[in-house]
Amino acid sequence: MSEATLAIEQNDPVLETDFAREMVRQMRAIDTYGTYDDWSVEKILEPFVLTKEKKREIPVVGDPDEVTLSRVKAFYNAISAMIEKECGLMAVPMINLTHEGFGRAIITVGKLVVMDRTLRDVHRFGFPSLSKMKDEADKLLSVALEIIGKYPDVAGM
Repeated sequence: MSEATLAIEQNDPVLETDFAREMVRQMRAIDTYGTYDDWSVEKILEPFVLTKEKKREIPVVGDPDEVTLSRVKAFYNAISAMIEKECGLMAVPMINLTHEGFGRAIITVGKLVVMDRTLRDVHRFGFPSLSKMKDEADKLLSVALEIIGKYPDVAGM
């Protein structure tokens, strides 16, 4: 994929946010062969942006591929890292998926479940735009922090 065909603009303000930086950090962490070392931030985050046309091209027959599964894990790992950064408590993501691409993502802090998301159609995991991805992450983060604030004793266990 060439830089000219990327759906993410180089000067997109979302790229300067803490969440985008954390997403890049998570994607580079799962890159065991160093493939992403020379890639731009836009190119690393590009697979998370799926337009309706791109989604239609992805078949939902068969198992989700490992690259897609790693993107799902990176997204929820980034949210967990942001929770840790905000409240200082360890957040642990747990993702359970069937071979058909259905399952659940849970983030716990102590004994407290701060996020519980049903995952469907993981083959087509992505967002219409980078800002939509950040909005979704911000929404999940704010709800998680609100739950931690409401039950700090359970979160601190």
